[in-house]
Amino acid sequence: MNLSKIFANVTAVPELRRRFLFTLALLAVFRLGAHIPVPGINVEALVDFFQRAQGTVFGMMDIFSGGALRKLTIFALGVMPYISSSIIMQLLTVAIPSIEKLAKEEGEYGRRKINQYTRYGAVLLAFIQALGIAIGLESMTSPTGVPIVPNPGFTFLFVTVTTLTAGSTFLMWLGEKITEKGIGNGMSLLIFAGIVASIPSAVIRVLTMVKSGDMSLFKLLTVVAIIVLMIAAIVYIQEAERRVPLQYARRTVGRQAVGRYTSYLPIKLNPAGVIPIIFAASILMFPATVVRFIHNPIAQSIYEALQPGTTLYLVVYGALIFFFTYFYTAIVFNPEEIAENLNKAGGFIPGVRAGTDTAKYLDRIVSRLTFAGAVFLTLVALIPMIIVQKMNLPFYFGGTAILIVVGVALDTLKRMEAFALMLSYEGFLGRRRRKMRLGAGGSR
Repeated sequence: MNLSKIFANVTAVPELRRRFLFTLALLAVFRLGAHIPVPGINVEALVDFFQRAQGTVFGMMDIFSGGALRKLTIFALGVMPYISSSIIMQLLTVAIPSIEKLAKEEGEYGRRKINQYTRYGAVLLAFIQALGIAIGLESMTSPTGVPIVPNPGFTFLFVTVTTLTAGSTFLMWLGEKITEKGIGNGMSLLIFAGIVASIPSAVIRVLTMVKSGDMSLFKLLTVVAIIVLMIAAIVYIQEAERRVPLQYARRTVGRQAVGRYTSYLPIKLNPAGVIPIIFAASILMFPATVVRFIHNPIAQSIYEALQPGTTLYLVVYGALIFFFTYFYTAIVFNPEEIAENLNKAGGFIPGVRAGTDTAKYLDRIVSRLTFAGAVFLTLVALIPMIIVQKMNLPFYFGGTAILIVVGVALDTLKRMEAFALMLSYEGFLGRRRRKMRLGAGGSR
Protein backbone atom coordinates (compact mmCIF):
# COMPACT_ATOMS: atom_id res chain seq x y z
CA MET A 1 0.00 0.00 0.00
CA ASN A 2 1.57 3.25 -1.19
CA LEU A 3 0.37 6.05 1.14
CA SER A 4 1.92 8.86 -0.92
CA LYS A 5 0.18 7.59 -4.05
CA ILE A 6 -3.17 7.29 -2.25
CA PHE A 7 -3.06 10.87 -0.95
CA ALA A 8 -1.80 12.08 -4.32
CA ASN A 9 -4.92 10.51 -5.84
CA VAL A 10 -7.05 12.49 -3.37
CA THR A 11 -5.72 15.76 -4.78
CA ALA A 12 -5.60 14.60 -8.40
CA VAL A 13 -8.92 12.77 -8.78
CA PRO A 14 -11.90 15.17 -8.45
CA GLU A 15 -14.48 12.51 -7.50
CA LEU A 16 -12.21 10.98 -4.85
CA ARG A 17 -11.40 14.44 -3.50
CA ARG A 18 -15.10 15.27 -3.28
CA ARG A 19 -15.87 12.07 -1.40
CA PHE A 20 -12.90 12.58 0.93
CA LEU A 21 -13.92 16.15 1.78
CA PHE A 22 -17.55 15.05 2.22
CA THR A 23 -16.41 12.42 4.74
CA LEU A 24 -14.30 14.95 6.64
CA ALA A 25 -17.23 17.39 6.73
CA LEU A 26 -19.61 14.84 8.24
CA LEU A 27 -16.99 13.74 10.77
CA ALA A 28 -16.61 17.43 11.71
CA VAL A 29 -20.38 17.57 12.30
CA PHE A 30 -20.04 14.53 14.56
CA ARG A 31 -17.27 16.17 16.57
CA LEU A 32 -19.25 19.42 16.82
CA GLY A 33 -22.28 17.60 18.22
CA ALA A 34 -20.03 15.83 20.73
CA HIS A 35 -19.58 19.20 22.46
CA ILE A 36 -23.26 20.23 22.73
CA PRO A 37 -24.50 19.14 26.19
CA VAL A 38 -27.99 17.96 27.03
CA PRO A 39 -29.92 20.59 29.07
CA GLY A 40 -30.33 20.11 32.81
CA ILE A 41 -26.92 18.52 33.52
CA ASN A 42 -24.21 19.73 35.89
CA VAL A 43 -21.38 19.05 33.46
CA GLU A 44 -18.59 19.58 36.01
CA ALA A 45 -20.13 17.04 38.42
CA LEU A 46 -20.57 14.54 35.56
CA VAL A 47 -16.95 14.98 34.45
CA ASP A 48 -15.83 14.34 38.04
CA PHE A 49 -17.92 11.16 38.05
CA PHE A 50 -16.25 9.94 34.86
CA GLN A 51 -12.81 10.68 36.25
CA ARG A 52 -13.62 8.00 38.81
CA ALA A 53 -15.08 5.75 36.10
CA GLN A 54 -11.81 5.41 34.15
CA GLY A 55 -11.22 1.75 33.28
CA THR A 56 -14.87 0.81 33.75
CA VAL A 57 -17.55 0.08 31.17
CA PHE A 58 -18.51 3.77 31.31
CA GLY A 59 -14.94 4.78 30.60
CA MET A 60 -14.94 2.45 27.59
CA MET A 61 -18.27 3.85 26.35
CA ASP A 62 -16.90 7.37 26.72
CA ILE A 63 -13.96 6.42 24.48
CA PHE A 64 -16.23 5.04 21.76
CA SER A 65 -18.34 8.22 21.88
CA GLY A 66 -15.28 10.45 21.67
CA GLY A 67 -15.84 11.97 25.11
CA ALA A 68 -19.51 12.74 24.36
CA LEU A 69 -20.79 10.59 27.23
CA ARG A 70 -18.49 12.29 29.74
CA LYS A 71 -20.36 15.57 29.20
CA LEU A 72 -23.67 13.93 28.24
CA THR A 73 -23.84 15.66 24.89
CA ILE A 74 -26.46 15.05 22.21
CA PHE A 75 -24.28 12.28 20.69
CA ALA A 76 -23.56 10.58 24.02
CA LEU A 77 -24.93 7.18 22.89
CA GLY A 78 -22.84 7.16 19.72
CA VAL A 79 -23.57 4.50 17.09
CA MET A 80 -23.59 1.59 19.53
CA PRO A 81 -27.44 1.21 19.46
CA TYR A 82 -27.27 0.82 15.67
CA ILE A 83 -24.45 -1.72 15.92
CA SER A 84 -26.35 -3.69 18.57
CA SER A 85 -29.46 -3.66 16.38
CA SER A 86 -27.39 -4.80 13.40
CA ILE A 87 -26.04 -7.73 15.43
CA ILE A 88 -29.55 -8.73 16.51
CA MET A 89 -30.84 -8.61 12.92
CA GLN A 90 -27.95 -10.73 11.65
CA LEU A 91 -28.61 -13.31 14.37
CA LEU A 92 -32.33 -13.29 13.53
CA THR A 93 -31.47 -13.77 9.85
CA VAL A 94 -29.78 -17.04 10.76
CA ALA A 95 -32.42 -18.14 13.28
CA ILE A 96 -35.70 -17.19 11.54
CA PRO A 97 -36.36 -18.71 8.08
CA SER A 98 -38.65 -15.91 6.91
CA ILE A 99 -36.01 -13.24 7.56
CA GLU A 100 -33.34 -15.46 5.99
CA LYS A 101 -35.52 -15.80 2.89
CA LEU A 102 -36.02 -12.04 2.83
CA ALA A 103 -32.24 -11.50 2.94
CA LYS A 104 -31.23 -14.12 0.38
CA GLU A 105 -34.08 -14.36 -2.10
CA GLU A 106 -35.70 -10.93 -2.23
CA GLY A 107 -32.67 -9.09 -3.61
CA GLU A 108 -32.56 -5.32 -3.22
CA TYR A 109 -36.07 -5.19 -1.73
CA GLY A 110 -35.07 -7.66 0.98
CA ARG A 111 -31.94 -5.70 1.85
CA ARG A 112 -33.94 -2.49 2.13
CA LYS A 113 -36.48 -4.13 4.45
CA ILE A 114 -33.77 -5.57 6.69
CA ASN A 115 -32.04 -2.17 6.83
CA GLN A 116 -35.39 -0.66 7.76
CA TYR A 117 -35.92 -3.17 10.59
CA THR A 118 -32.35 -2.51 11.76
CA ARG A 119 -33.04 1.22 11.96
CA TYR A 120 -36.25 0.67 13.92
CA GLY A 121 -34.38 -1.61 16.32
CA ALA A 122 -31.60 0.97 16.72
CA VAL A 123 -34.12 3.66 17.68
CA LEU A 124 -35.75 1.32 20.22
CA LEU A 125 -32.40 0.36 21.78
CA ALA A 126 -31.34 4.01 21.88
CA PHE A 127 -34.59 4.87 23.67
CA ILE A 128 -34.02 2.11 26.26
CA GLN A 129 -30.42 3.18 26.89
CA ALA A 130 -31.36 6.85 27.06
CA LEU A 131 -34.17 6.13 29.53
CA GLY A 132 -31.84 4.05 31.73
CA ILE A 133 -29.18 6.79 31.71
CA ALA A 134 -31.69 9.56 32.44
CA ILE A 135 -33.30 7.70 35.36
CA GLY A 136 -29.93 6.76 36.80
CA LEU A 137 -28.43 10.23 36.56
CA GLU A 138 -31.23 11.73 38.65
CA SER A 139 -29.99 9.90 41.72
CA MET A 140 -26.25 10.12 41.06
CA THR A 141 -23.74 12.53 42.53
CA SER A 142 -20.12 13.42 41.86
CA PRO A 143 -17.37 12.07 44.18
CA THR A 144 -17.72 15.31 46.17
CA GLY A 145 -21.49 14.84 46.62
CA VAL A 146 -22.69 17.38 44.03
CA PRO A 147 -25.91 16.22 42.27
CA ILE A 148 -25.39 15.57 38.56
CA VAL A 149 -29.00 16.58 37.85
CA PRO A 150 -29.89 19.74 39.84
CA ASN A 151 -33.60 19.62 38.93
CA PRO A 152 -34.79 16.02 38.38
CA GLY A 153 -38.29 15.26 37.22
CA PHE A 154 -40.46 14.46 34.22
CA THR A 155 -39.20 17.44 32.19
CA PHE A 156 -35.58 16.33 32.58
CA LEU A 157 -36.46 12.73 31.69
CA PHE A 158 -38.43 13.75 28.61
CA VAL A 159 -35.79 16.18 27.30
CA THR A 160 -32.88 13.82 27.98
CA VAL A 161 -34.47 10.71 26.47
CA THR A 162 -35.70 12.61 23.42
CA THR A 163 -32.35 14.34 22.85
CA LEU A 164 -30.19 11.23 23.27
CA THR A 165 -32.47 9.10 21.08
CA ALA A 166 -32.60 11.76 18.38
CA GLY A 167 -28.81 12.22 18.56
CA SER A 168 -28.15 8.51 18.11
CA THR A 169 -30.66 8.37 15.23
CA PHE A 170 -28.95 11.33 13.56
CA LEU A 171 -25.56 9.60 13.90
CA MET A 172 -27.06 6.51 12.27
CA TRP A 173 -28.13 8.66 9.32
CA LEU A 174 -24.72 10.36 9.29
CA GLY A 175 -22.90 7.01 9.13
CA GLU A 176 -25.10 5.79 6.29
CA LYS A 177 -24.43 9.00 4.31
CA ILE A 178 -20.67 8.55 4.77
CA THR A 179 -20.92 4.97 3.50
CA GLU A 180 -23.08 6.04 0.55
CA LYS A 181 -21.43 9.28 -0.58
CA GLY A 182 -18.08 9.32 1.22
CA ILE A 183 -15.15 6.96 1.62
CA GLY A 184 -15.18 3.95 3.95
CA ASN A 185 -17.65 2.37 6.35
CA GLY A 186 -19.54 5.23 7.98
CA MET A 187 -20.28 3.56 11.33
CA SER A 188 -16.70 2.36 11.76
CA LEU A 189 -15.36 5.81 10.85
CA LEU A 190 -17.55 7.47 13.48
CA ILE A 191 -16.15 5.11 16.13
CA PHE A 192 -12.66 5.73 14.72
CA ALA A 193 -13.13 9.51 14.97
CA GLY A 194 -14.34 9.23 18.55
CA ILE A 195 -11.31 7.18 19.64
CA VAL A 196 -8.81 9.38 17.80
CA ALA A 197 -10.35 12.51 19.35
CA SER A 198 -9.75 11.03 22.81
CA ILE A 199 -6.08 10.19 22.25
CA PRO A 200 -4.59 13.71 22.83
CA SER A 201 -6.12 13.98 26.30
CA ALA A 202 -4.80 10.50 27.13
CA VAL A 203 -1.29 11.45 25.98
CA ILE A 204 -1.44 14.62 28.09
CA ARG A 205 -2.54 12.59 31.09
CA VAL A 206 0.33 10.12 30.69
CA LEU A 207 2.88 12.94 30.32
CA THR A 208 1.45 14.57 33.44
CA MET A 209 1.85 11.27 35.31
CA VAL A 210 5.49 11.06 34.18
CA LYS A 211 6.13 14.67 35.18
CA SER A 212 4.57 14.19 38.63
CA GLY A 213 6.46 10.95 39.22
CA ASP A 214 3.39 8.70 39.20
CA MET A 215 4.87 6.88 36.19
CA SER A 216 8.55 6.19 35.61
CA LEU A 217 10.26 6.93 32.31
CA PHE A 218 11.04 3.22 31.94
CA LYS A 219 7.35 2.37 32.25
CA LEU A 220 6.49 5.02 29.63
CA LEU A 221 9.05 3.61 27.19
CA THR A 222 7.68 0.13 27.84
CA VAL A 223 4.17 1.33 26.99
CA VAL A 224 5.37 3.01 23.78
CA ALA A 225 7.19 -0.18 22.77
CA ILE A 226 4.08 -2.27 23.41
CA ILE A 227 1.93 0.10 21.33
CA VAL A 228 4.41 0.05 18.42
CA LEU A 229 4.62 -3.75 18.51
CA MET A 230 0.83 -4.00 18.62
CA ILE A 231 0.40 -1.70 15.63
CA ALA A 232 3.00 -3.67 13.65
CA ALA A 233 1.31 -6.97 14.55
CA ILE A 234 -2.15 -5.65 13.66
CA VAL A 235 -0.98 -4.37 10.27
CA TYR A 236 0.78 -7.67 9.55
CA ILE A 237 -2.20 -9.83 10.49
CA GLN A 238 -4.74 -7.60 8.76
CA GLU A 239 -2.71 -7.73 5.54
CA ALA A 240 -1.83 -11.45 5.74
CA GLU A 241 -3.64 -13.78 3.35
CA ARG A 242 -3.63 -17.36 2.16
CA ARG A 243 -3.44 -17.62 -1.62
CA VAL A 244 -5.27 -20.68 -2.91
CA PRO A 245 -3.97 -21.62 -6.42
CA LEU A 246 -6.54 -21.72 -9.20
CA GLN A 247 -6.45 -22.97 -12.76
CA TYR A 248 -8.81 -22.10 -15.57
CA ALA A 249 -9.43 -24.42 -18.48
CA ARG A 250 -9.15 -21.72 -21.11
CA ARG A 251 -9.56 -18.04 -21.73
CA THR A 252 -10.34 -15.91 -24.76
CA VAL A 253 -7.82 -13.41 -26.06
CA GLY A 254 -9.33 -11.40 -28.90
CA ARG A 255 -11.09 -14.04 -30.94
CA GLN A 256 -8.76 -16.89 -30.03
CA ALA A 257 -9.02 -19.33 -27.13
CA VAL A 258 -5.71 -20.15 -25.45
CA GLY A 259 -4.82 -22.94 -23.03
CA ARG A 260 -4.82 -23.10 -19.26
CA TYR A 261 -3.73 -20.21 -17.13
CA THR A 262 -3.22 -19.97 -13.38
CA SER A 263 -4.40 -17.50 -10.80
CA TYR A 264 -5.09 -17.54 -7.07
CA LEU A 265 -7.92 -16.91 -4.62
CA PRO A 266 -6.79 -14.62 -1.77
CA ILE A 267 -8.30 -15.47 1.63
CA LYS A 268 -7.58 -13.10 4.50
CA LEU A 269 -6.10 -14.51 7.69
CA ASN A 270 -8.71 -12.38 9.48
CA PRO A 271 -11.63 -11.99 7.04
CA ALA A 272 -13.84 -10.36 9.69
CA GLY A 273 -11.45 -7.43 10.29
CA VAL A 274 -12.28 -5.34 13.38
CA ILE A 275 -16.02 -6.08 13.26
CA PRO A 276 -15.89 -8.84 15.97
CA ILE A 277 -14.22 -6.43 18.40
CA ILE A 278 -16.83 -3.73 17.77
CA PHE A 279 -19.68 -6.24 18.04
CA ALA A 280 -18.36 -7.80 21.26
CA ALA A 281 -17.79 -4.41 22.89
CA SER A 282 -21.27 -3.26 21.86
CA ILE A 283 -22.94 -6.37 23.27
CA LEU A 284 -21.18 -5.96 26.62
CA MET A 285 -21.83 -2.22 26.86
CA PHE A 286 -25.59 -2.40 26.43
CA PRO A 287 -26.51 -4.55 29.49
CA ALA A 288 -23.85 -2.84 31.61
CA THR A 289 -25.38 0.55 30.81
CA VAL A 290 -28.87 -0.58 31.74
CA VAL A 291 -28.06 -2.45 34.99
CA ARG A 292 -25.79 0.35 36.24
CA PHE A 293 -28.81 2.58 36.77
CA ILE A 294 -31.05 -0.07 38.34
CA HIS A 295 -30.91 0.34 42.10
CA ASN A 296 -31.01 -3.32 42.95
CA PRO A 297 -28.30 -5.44 44.64
CA ILE A 298 -28.44 -8.10 41.92
CA ALA A 299 -28.18 -5.51 39.12
CA GLN A 300 -25.28 -3.79 40.85
CA SER A 301 -23.45 -7.09 41.32
CA ILE A 302 -23.87 -7.80 37.58
CA TYR A 303 -22.52 -4.34 36.80
CA GLU A 304 -19.48 -4.88 39.02
CA ALA A 305 -18.83 -8.30 37.48
CA LEU A 306 -18.89 -6.83 33.95
CA GLN A 307 -16.18 -4.23 34.58
CA PRO A 308 -13.17 -4.38 32.22
CA GLY A 309 -10.40 -6.44 33.77
CA THR A 310 -12.60 -8.70 35.91
CA THR A 311 -12.41 -12.42 35.28
CA LEU A 312 -16.02 -12.65 34.06
CA TYR A 313 -15.53 -9.70 31.70
CA LEU A 314 -12.36 -11.18 30.19
CA VAL A 315 -13.99 -14.59 29.70
CA VAL A 316 -17.22 -13.21 28.19
CA TYR A 317 -15.38 -10.66 26.04
CA GLY A 318 -13.03 -13.31 24.68
CA ALA A 319 -15.89 -15.72 24.00
CA LEU A 320 -17.87 -13.02 22.18
CA ILE A 321 -14.85 -12.13 20.02
CA PHE A 322 -14.46 -15.79 19.05
CA PHE A 323 -18.17 -16.12 18.29
CA PHE A 324 -18.43 -12.98 16.18
CA THR A 325 -15.21 -13.76 14.31
CA TYR A 326 -16.70 -17.07 13.10
CA PHE A 327 -20.16 -15.60 12.70
CA TYR A 328 -19.12 -12.61 10.60
CA THR A 329 -16.69 -14.70 8.53
CA ALA A 330 -19.56 -17.05 7.69
CA ILE A 331 -21.54 -14.03 6.47
CA VAL A 332 -18.83 -12.49 4.28
CA PHE A 333 -17.30 -15.74 2.96
CA ASN A 334 -19.52 -18.42 1.43
CA PRO A 335 -17.50 -21.46 0.22
CA GLU A 336 -20.49 -22.98 -1.64
CA GLU A 337 -21.09 -19.79 -3.60
CA ILE A 338 -17.40 -19.40 -4.46
CA ALA A 339 -17.16 -23.04 -5.56
CA GLU A 340 -20.22 -22.58 -7.76
CA ASN A 341 -18.83 -19.41 -9.34
CA LEU A 342 -15.49 -21.10 -10.01
CA ASN A 343 -17.24 -24.00 -11.69
CA LYS A 344 -19.26 -21.65 -13.89
CA ALA A 345 -16.09 -19.78 -14.90
CA GLY A 346 -14.27 -23.00 -15.77
CA GLY A 347 -11.90 -22.67 -12.81
CA PHE A 348 -10.74 -25.31 -10.35
CA ILE A 349 -8.25 -25.88 -7.53
CA PRO A 350 -5.49 -28.29 -8.63
CA GLY A 351 -6.02 -31.71 -7.08
CA VAL A 352 -9.54 -30.89 -5.84
CA ARG A 353 -12.74 -31.88 -7.61
CA ALA A 354 -15.10 -29.11 -8.62
CA GLY A 355 -18.35 -28.52 -6.76
CA THR A 356 -18.87 -29.96 -3.29
CA ASP A 357 -15.24 -31.02 -2.77
CA THR A 358 -14.04 -27.50 -3.60
CA ALA A 359 -16.53 -26.00 -1.14
CA LYS A 360 -15.37 -28.39 1.61
CA TYR A 361 -11.72 -27.65 0.84
CA LEU A 362 -12.29 -23.89 1.06
CA ASP A 363 -14.34 -24.32 4.22
CA ARG A 364 -11.46 -26.18 5.91
CA ILE A 365 -9.01 -23.45 4.96
CA VAL A 366 -11.31 -20.67 6.16
CA SER A 367 -12.02 -22.47 9.45
CA ARG A 368 -8.31 -22.73 10.24
CA LEU A 369 -7.62 -19.14 9.24
CA THR A 370 -10.61 -17.92 11.24
CA PHE A 371 -9.38 -19.73 14.35
CA ALA A 372 -5.97 -18.06 14.02
CA GLY A 373 -7.65 -14.68 13.45
CA ALA A 374 -9.95 -15.15 16.46
CA VAL A 375 -7.01 -16.04 18.71
CA PHE A 376 -5.13 -12.95 17.52
CA LEU A 377 -8.11 -10.63 18.05
CA THR A 378 -8.71 -12.04 21.53
CA LEU A 379 -5.07 -11.65 22.59
CA VAL A 380 -4.85 -8.11 21.20
CA ALA A 381 -8.07 -7.13 23.00
CA LEU A 382 -7.41 -8.76 26.38
CA ILE A 383 -3.66 -8.67 27.08
CA PRO A 384 -3.29 -4.87 26.74
CA MET A 385 -6.39 -4.46 28.90
CA ILE A 386 -4.63 -6.37 31.68
CA ILE A 387 -1.44 -4.36 31.19
CA VAL A 388 -3.41 -1.09 31.27
CA GLN A 389 -4.94 -1.96 34.62
CA LYS A 390 -1.68 -3.20 36.12
CA MET A 391 0.19 -0.05 35.06
CA ASN A 392 -2.69 2.36 35.81
CA LEU A 393 -2.79 3.81 32.30
CA PRO A 394 -5.62 5.64 30.52
CA PHE A 395 -7.96 3.13 28.94
CA TYR A 396 -7.39 4.70 25.52
CA PHE A 397 -4.23 2.65 25.17
CA GLY A 398 -6.12 -0.63 25.34
CA GLY A 399 -5.83 -3.15 22.52
CA THR A 400 -9.47 -2.68 21.53
CA ALA A 401 -8.99 1.01 20.73
CA ILE A 402 -5.70 0.45 18.88
CA LEU A 403 -7.12 -2.45 16.87
CA ILE A 404 -10.17 -0.42 15.80
CA VAL A 405 -8.09 2.65 14.87
CA VAL A 406 -5.52 0.69 12.85
CA GLY A 407 -8.09 -1.65 11.29
CA VAL A 408 -10.47 1.12 10.21
CA ALA A 409 -7.57 3.23 8.90
CA LEU A 410 -6.27 0.32 6.78
CA ASP A 411 -9.76 -0.45 5.47
CA THR A 412 -10.39 3.20 4.54
CA LEU A 413 -7.04 3.53 2.76
CA LYS A 414 -7.74 0.37 0.77
CA ARG A 415 -11.14 1.69 -0.26
CA MET A 416 -9.58 4.96 -1.36
CA GLU A 417 -7.01 3.05 -3.41
CA ALA A 418 -9.65 0.79 -4.95
CA PHE A 419 -11.93 3.73 -5.74
CA ALA A 420 -9.12 5.61 -7.50
CA LEU A 421 -8.26 2.46 -9.48
CA MET A 422 -11.90 2.00 -10.48
CA LEU A 423 -12.12 5.60 -11.67
CA SER A 424 -8.92 5.20 -13.70
CA TYR A 425 -10.35 2.09 -15.38
CA GLU A 426 -13.60 3.91 -16.13
CA GLY A 427 -11.63 6.81 -17.60
CA PHE A 428 -9.55 4.46 -19.73
CA LEU A 429 -12.61 2.61 -21.02
CA GLY A 430 -14.37 5.91 -21.72
CA ARG A 431 -11.42 7.18 -23.75
CA ARG A 432 -11.26 3.89 -25.64
CA ARG A 433 -14.99 4.03 -26.47
CA ARG A 434 -14.62 7.60 -27.71
CA LYS A 435 -11.72 6.58 -29.96
CA MET A 436 -13.74 3.65 -31.30
CA ARG A 437 -16.68 5.96 -32.07
CA LEU A 438 -14.37 8.45 -33.76
CA GLY A 439 -12.77 5.65 -35.76
CA ALA A 440 -16.15 4.34 -36.81
CA GLY A 441 -17.19 7.83 -37.87
CA GLY A 442 -14.02 8.26 -39.92
CA SER A 443 -14.54 4.94 -41.70
CA ARG A 444 -18.00 6.03 -42.73
